[in-house]
Amino acid sequence: MTHYAGLDVFVKETAICVIDAVGAVVWRGKVHTQIDTIAEALARHAPELERAGMETGPVAVWLWHGLRDAAVPLDCIHARRAAAALKLQVNKTDRNDARGLAQLVRSGWYEPVPMKSMATHRVRAILVARQQIVGMCTALINKIRGLAKTFGIIVAPGKGSTFDRAVRAGLPSDPVVRNLLESLLATLTLLRDQRRAFDRQLARAAQENETCKRLTSAPGVGPLTAIAFAAAIEDPSRFRRASDVGAYLGLTPKRYQSGEVDIGGRISKCGDRLTRSLLFEAASVILYRTRGELGLQDWARQLAARSGSWKARVALARKLAVILFLMMRDGTSFEPRPYHAGRAAA
Repeated sequence: MTHYAGLDVFVKETAICVIDAVGAVVWRGKVHTQIDTIAEALARHAPELERAGMETGPVAVWLWHGLRDAAVPLDCIHARRAAAALKLQVNKTDRNDARGLAQLVRSGWYEPVPMKSMATHRVRAILVARQQIVGMCTALINKIRGLAKTFGIIVAPGKGSTFDRAVRAGLPSDPVVRNLLESLLATLTLLRDQRRAFDRQLARAAQENETCKRLTSAPGVGPLTAIAFAAAIEDPSRFRRASDVGAYLGLTPKRYQSGEVDIGGRISKCGDRLTRSLLFEAASVILYRTRGELGLQDWARQLAARSGSWKARVALARKLAVILFLMMRDGTSFEPRPYHAGRAAA
């Protein structure tokens, strides 16, 4: 007898529902959210398991890889799409959600979420941690400036060691305020040291990766942008067209069309926020700081003259994402081309 299973996962417990080929419930229950426990329950109550399904969530990556290693045929379904099907139920409970997921898996009316490898998630974890520290540094600098103004200290513009010297040059004689600002500067130094350690770790990873080395041949793309983009895409074969990458990274405009109404909005900002921001920074470098003949730059400057620099940078970031994707897919390096009106630049 063919079995299908739905897993409604929470941090402590997971509700499981096993159904047969016609949708009748075979078994329901709750187990601890542990790989061995869930795999054992499925082996006991669904010996002929065809497919199991769960929603995306905080522990989805760990659980998916662990259960796959335990030979459980598990698919991960996007929570937003699963919610649309589960809303048809009158009563929302963990038991009903597990049954709804099982029915969804049995029907096959879903598209599994591609799961990245654990190696990629390790790189992503370093990138996210670095980004968090950068934000903490920025917040701490702003806090120091604000506190200093309270006591009549105006810190001159600057960053890094220049900012530290400017703060120390204006330290007041008040011992409480002096010690406070010195403590905040010491904390800021520790954060910067950790950020630099992450930068070195990511630079080494990018240097050892042939794909990242090729991506850095593109203008405006450094090791950080290259490794973030490679981690976001991972497998180019997941995309049917190169143009799909822009939508995947949230760099395409939203659209609402119904009858005679057709409204185009701002970019969707879906997907990987960090990679999107790094591509935007790379586009700014290409537009304003790159020297020499470059078709991408000429194209972006003409667009900026017509539509403004912000739209030009977004469009350039989207075009750069497509170019980097093609470089990943084809195993090629960047080849600059002159810009001709009416033909795409590269």
